[in-house]
Parts: sequence; structure tokens; C-alpha cells
Amino acid sequence: MAVAATANSSGRWWWGIFLQNQQEMEIFSDLISHSDRNRNSRRSASSERFQTMKAARIMSSPLSSSGNDGLMRRKGKQGGGGGALGYKTAGRGRETTVACKEDEDDKEEEEEEEKHQFVEWFRESWPYFYSFRGSTMVVLISGEIVASPHLDPILKDISLLHGLGIRFVLVPGTHVQIDKLLAERGRTVKYVGQYRITDCDSLEAALEVAGRIRTLMEAMLSPGPPICSIRRHGENSRWHDVGVSVASGNFLAAKKRGVVNGVDFGATGEVKKIDVSRIRERLDGDCIVLLSNLGYSSSGEVLNCNTYEVATACALAIGAEKLICIVDGPILDEDGRLIRFMTLQDADMLIRERAKQSEIAANYVKAVGGEDISYSGYLDSSGTSLKPQNGMSFSKNNNATFHNGVGFDNGNGLWSGEQGFAVGGEERLSRLNGFLSELAAAAFVCRGGVQRVHLLDGTIGGVLLLELFQRDGMGTMVASDLYEGTRAATVIDIPGIKQIIKPLEESGTLVRRTDEEIVN
Repeated sequence: MAVAATANSSGRWWWGIFLQNQQEMEIFSDLISHSDRNRNSRRSASSERFQTMKAARIMSSPLSSSGNDGLMRRKGKQGGGGGALGYKTAGRGRETTVACKEDEDDKEEEEEEEKHQFVEWFRESWPYFYSFRGSTMVVLISGEIVASPHLDPILKDISLLHGLGIRFVLVPGTHVQIDKLLAERGRTVKYVGQYRITDCDSLEAALEVAGRIRTLMEAMLSPGPPICSIRRHGENSRWHDVGVSVASGNFLAAKKRGVVNGVDFGATGEVKKIDVSRIRERLDGDCIVLLSNLGYSSSGEVLNCNTYEVATACALAIGAEKLICIVDGPILDEDGRLIRFMTLQDADMLIRERAKQSEIAANYVKAVGGEDISYSGYLDSSGTSLKPQNGMSFSKNNNATFHNGVGFDNGNGLWSGEQGFAVGGEERLSRLNGFLSELAAAAFVCRGGVQRVHLLDGTIGGVLLLELFQRDGMGTMVASDLYEGTRAATVIDIPGIKQIIKPLEESGTLVRRTDEEIVN
């Protein structure tokens, strides 16, 4: 075997390996064929000579006029430039041309593009980091998601967001696993309205399931972030700490639902009070709070409460910036398209229209009263803001009363906003009205003062990140404050306004203005 180099008429350099006999040619052809079969493989056992030719493409051409018994040429630009690579072999009656497409330049371009996208994404995320840091979000994870493989990646994303400074209260659903456990034990599952009838068997199952879910979620939140990719920044003792501290306890005071319309609900409870001060203490201590749906009565009884009632009551009591409901499907319109945004007015109107066919919608109307909010200081259907924009005035001017007579500020010793909205029962389980029940809970919470409620499809990977770090999100948002519409500019809008009008000022279309002139 001999090696030679020469330049052709176009100035390109050719490196030639001259195969002296048929045996050498056959060995080289076997190497090329093996490389072609494995060009997309990354097997560790592959030798270096195969890896250098893993992108080979074999092409056949007519017999060349070369006078050599066998010839292989590697073609590159003069001066060692990164052009396409070519291999040629000539044998009996035909010549096989092996063209290896050098993708180093393409790979570099892709890496540069990835770096650029990463930097741009990080810069675009800065307003979200700034806005969310220190905010409190209550996350309701439906029983369907808790009982599915989707729970683990959701908790990983929550752990990530917790590291960015977001304070979380997690309320996991339990009804799916309770129903399954009762069925396995040959017991009957009973619902009346939104509530479960909690007999002795159901209470025992609820205790077992709540303990199992708490332990499972604590275990999923315990691993810290992966450290392999950040070792270059030096050793840090925090790498070896438990990932996230999780706090749980008797934060929920409840009372027996008792006998309603002749039905004894047994150990079913209703929210009496949320221990806000102790929850905030845990949040201030950099913990994620895990709030069970098991409440405790003043006489020391354990009561099984409705998960949605607990979550909505908690969001109202602690003044959360967001309530996020992670459910097992999207919120779609009549044409099957995702509803990305609804004003509180639109959501309220839709629920009222369904009150005759939905018991949960009817209970919503009873809970918030018969007054429509079209002129109560919220967004109109065009997105234009009416008077109050923070959603707080409605709860101050309207005392919602729950359908059983226990509600807000009606002399029963409960503080305003302590009680939530229950969602459950056969209507919710059957999905006869889709996710109308979750929409009712969202509207109820918005009317109480929580500005934004997000309804997310937990079966979508990374849905929490996609919802929080994209302008239009990935789920359905119900908002009591201004999201899209028109309003008067304020001082905080000056940087954005100046950025918009800067090209017009530079071109002479607009006269330069001071900050005061822009606002006024």
C-alpha cells in the first residue's frame, strides 16, 4: 500500500492511497461497507477507523479511466480547508465511489445556533424570573395525575421552579386511589353531589392513601438537581443536600358536613380554617408545603375533605398570586380547540348558562349569588378593563354564601375567603360536562381575589414550564385582572414605550420626548 499527494487543475489537493493488490482492495471495501451499515450508530465497541467514516454514502459510477489497479482518493480544499471528503475505489469492471460528507461545519453551525437559542431563551425568561421570584402559587394536582406516571416529571419541574424562588403549596388529589382501594376490598363507592360519603371503610382508605401519597411525593422531591454538568464551577456542599424540604402538618381545620337533606355524610369534612401563619412560616423557611385533604376537627377527629375545596380555600386564605390546577386533559371549545384565555366575566357567563344541566355550575351560582359580574368592575368581552383591575373589590362587596348555609362572613366565625369551592362526585368523574367543574372553581377563586387561575393538561410533558415561561402559555388561564386590552400608560411602561418609539425618533418621524411627556 502506498500514499501520494497531488494537485489537480482546479487547485485542489488529492490524497491517494494506492492499493497494490486485490487482497488490499477487498479489505478496504469491507471496511467501507461496514462503515456504511453503522454510520448512525454510536456503539462504544466501534474502532476509530470505522467512526471516521460513519457518515459514508456509497455510490456506483461507470468504470473510470484510471490506470491504477486500485485507487482511493481523499479530496479537500487547498490549504487543508474543510471541503467534502471523497473516497474512490476501482476494481474489476467497475469503480465504487464512496463520498463521505464532512459535517463538521454543519455541526459547528448547529452548536452555534443552539448556543444562540439558549442565550436568547434565557434573556427572554428574565422578566418571568423577576416576576415570579417570591410569589406564592397553590398547585392542585388532580387524583388522575397523582395516580399516573406524569406526577414525577411535574414534581421535578416544581422543584426546579422552587429553586428559582417560587413558593409552592401542593394539594394532591386522592379520590382515584381511594376508589381503587375500596373496589379492591369489595366496598361500595358512594357520592352525593360533590362530596363522598365517608363511612368507616372510606375513612380508613383515605388515611392509607393520604399517607402513601405524602411519602411518595416527599421521595420524588428529595433528589437534588443533577450535578454532573456543573462540576466545572467547583465543589459545593449544597450538591449533597436533600433536594427540597417538604413540610406538612395539621394546617387544615375542618368540621363535619353532617346530615344534609337527609343524607349522613359520615366523616366527610368541610373547610373551617386554613392555618395561614404556620403555612407562611414554612414557606419563609424555603419549604414546599404539602397540604393534605385530611382535616382535623376541634374534637380531634380526622375528616376527609374535598381536595378542590381545600385548594381553593388555601389559595384565597394565603392570598396566592396563582392557583394552578393540573388535570388530565385540556380545556377545549365546541370546535375542539384549546381555550387559552378567558376573562372572569366570560367564564362566569359560561358557567351560568350551564347551570340548568350541571349541578356543579348550579352550586357555583348559589355560592357566589345571582348577581352577574358584567358591570362589577372586570374585563369586558373585548378585553378592555373596567374599573378595578386586581379582582379584589368583588370579594369585598359581595359576600358569597355556600349552598349549605356556611360561607363568608355570615356569623359562623369564619373569616372571609376561608372556605373554598368543592368539585367532585359523579358529574366530575364522568366528565359529562367536560372540565366545567374546574372552570367553576377557577371563576370562584378569581371572584375571591386570586388574579390568575391556570388549568393545565398534566399529560403534556413540561406543561408547567411551558405555561409559566411563554407569553400565551400551554393551558387555559382565567384572569380577573387585565391580560389583554387597553389602559392608560404608567411610569412602569416608560422603558417599553421608549423601545417602541426609538426607531421613529431616530428617523425623525417623532420628536424626542422626556419621560414625563411620554406618560402625560
